[in-house]
Amino acid sequence: MKHQSDSAKDETLYYIEEAAQVAKQATCQRSKCGSIVVKYGEVIGEGFNSPPYGLESQRRCEGEKNDYSPKVTDKTCCVHAEQRAIMDALRRNAEKILGSRLYFIRLNENGEKEFAGAPYCTICSKMALDVGIEEFVLWHQEGIRAYGIQEYNTLSYAYQS
Repeated sequence: MKHQSDSAKDETLYYIEEAAQVAKQATCQRSKCGSIVVKYGEVIGEGFNSPPYGLESQRRCEGEKNDYSPKVTDKTCCVHAEQRAIMDALRRNAEKILGSRLYFIRLNENGEKEFAGAPYCTICSKMALDVGIEEFVLWHQEGIRAYGIQEYNTLSYAYQS
């Protein structure tokens, strides 16, 4: 993991804000998240969390996550913002995804940016690893951190809630 240098912070904050704008499109009733995939200063994919397109009937946001069987590893009804951003990049810019950066942000109930917790989603880390994303960028209270995707994946597997 590396902290962003002062010279890179403005650019990174710009992309965090872009991801926040995407998060405003989320229809999840529990959490509003947004992600963008960036390569050479170009947003090549974007995504927000919501149930799969055309399957609003699968919405289970109002339920408690501990109501699910322990066998269910993803306790949300939504496609993750990171997954959507990666799929969007693959659809529109597959040739650019190798070596790109993924930016993620969550909004609170007032629509304001929230600090991220520790890396924990192995579904998103495996998908990003598989397509060749190089870094995963999160905004923490201590500052912005860019995780190499191998490190992000390892930390996601080590996460204990």
